[in-house]
Amino acid sequence: MPYKEREIEKKYYSIGEVGEMFKVAPSLIRYWEGEFDIIRPKKDKKGNRRYTKDDIQKIRYVYHLVKEKGYTLQGAQEVIAAGKTQGFDKVAAVQKLQEIKDFLINLKNELKARNRS
Repeated sequence: MPYKEREIEKKYYSIGEVGEMFKVAPSLIRYWEGEFDIIRPKKDKKGNRRYTKDDIQKIRYVYHLVKEKGYTLQGAQEVIAAGKTQGFDKVAAVQKLQEIKDFLINLKNELKARNRS
């Protein structure tokens, strides 16, 4: 099997990159930051937000509650305040399973292409 270089994993993501991940405007991410105490990205000297994987997981949970489950902002805040973080864990698990599925599909397609040639 040929050597395959590992993808470099980023430590910090810009607000634009995070917006692209969820297909939402950066202004919505900034708005959620003001509405949800769990979203607190680091800021550099210029004031640019720098999101970690942990921050992105928290945004994913808010996104799941608001956009996928249909909670109002107040309803999502109440779920989070009530400490119902098992939902956060489930969202993270589903995301990881999706990544594994995508990896396996790509691997399958590569093997099919290799067998044809």
